[in-house]
Amino acid sequence: MKYKAGGRYEGELSRGLREGHGCLVDQDGQVYQGSFHNNRRHGRGQMAFQNGDKYDGDWVRDQRQGHGVLWCTDGSTYEGQWHSNVFSGLGTMVHCSGVVYHGMWINGHPVAQATRTVILGPEVMDVAHSSSFTLRVELQQDNGEVAESEDGRVLKISAGVRYVQLPAYSEVSFFKVDEGSQAVPIQTPFGFECIAYPLSSPTSGGPELSAAPENASTNSPLPQGDLEVTMVSNVLCDQEDTPGSLSAGGGMPRCPEDCRRVERGRAQFTDVCLGPPPPGYQPIPFLDSKQEKASSRPRGSLGPGVTTPTVHDPPAGSRPDGAAKAEPVTAAFPGEYVILLRDVTNPPFLGRALPTAFKHLRVSKGDGTAAPHSR
Repeated sequence: MKYKAGGRYEGELSRGLREGHGCLVDQDGQVYQGSFHNNRRHGRGQMAFQNGDKYDGDWVRDQRQGHGVLWCTDGSTYEGQWHSNVFSGLGTMVHCSGVVYHGMWINGHPVAQATRTVILGPEVMDVAHSSSFTLRVELQQDNGEVAESEDGRVLKISAGVRYVQLPAYSEVSFFKVDEGSQAVPIQTPFGFECIAYPLSSPTSGGPELSAAPENASTNSPLPQGDLEVTMVSNVLCDQEDTPGSLSAGGGMPRCPEDCRRVERGRAQFTDVCLGPPPPGYQPIPFLDSKQEKASSRPRGSLGPGVTTPTVHDPPAGSRPDGAAKAEPVTAAFPGEYVILLRDVTNPPFLGRALPTAFKHLRVSKGDGTAAPHSR
């Protein structure tokens, strides 16, 4: 049966209306194969949409309602409850980014979705000079509860150093940055700006990348039907490029060293350590009171009755290039730093990345290890 407005139908009829099993191709080329009642899609059926998405599940009066599976063209899949054509009820989404959400949905939105990243511990984290530290991270909902329904977001760690230091915590006033470094100040929530600072590569301490969890009830592709219309058969039944389950195909790529994937709303970065100042960062030390007084005197004089000491040449061989060599800096100077965690999930889960999380870090001058903090 062909329609004047476009499209055609092949299947059972009752009093001129679609009733029972049939296949409908609408004027946009979308294909539905399944049950009809009173001329509407009603019961079990499969649909191939114009944008390439495919659905297999329950229908009520031309709307997806009940239980169903959706395969999206971007690789994302959803299996669970539907109401009025949107996700509603208990369901699982495996996003094309690798994020998996299993939980309740209302009007197409996840109920227990993470809205922020929180680095646990005290407001200011104290770390001993040259020591490594561990960061424990939670993805939290608006109500402060851990978003345990989420897996797979990718968090990237980086660091910054306070642009203008305080003398109480550091012996470096600030870093003079070479013009070629292009260090852009970063505004922090702590009332000061920082510039990017290197981290030593954190070792493995977070969830390794692995295949997304499988859902036991989605082990087969859309059923193949014997259709008389070849085009319809190709659209609905050729499932070679369609996932047979909600698991991400074959596994995900491994995270870089500075990234971690979240498991059940949590992640951990271990053995994190601030590196030495990078090339182009020249430390400018604070001047103590004696140095300030000395600098105020005329050149060539160190004060009344004090003469400028004679500079003697060093022993032969101690300075072969004719210039003093500074000891290489192997760790961060004592002072105030910032740790940043960015949500770099690509593409962003449901189109939204979490805001950047900050942790205020204070590197002490002492040699002892910092006391552990708990939350």
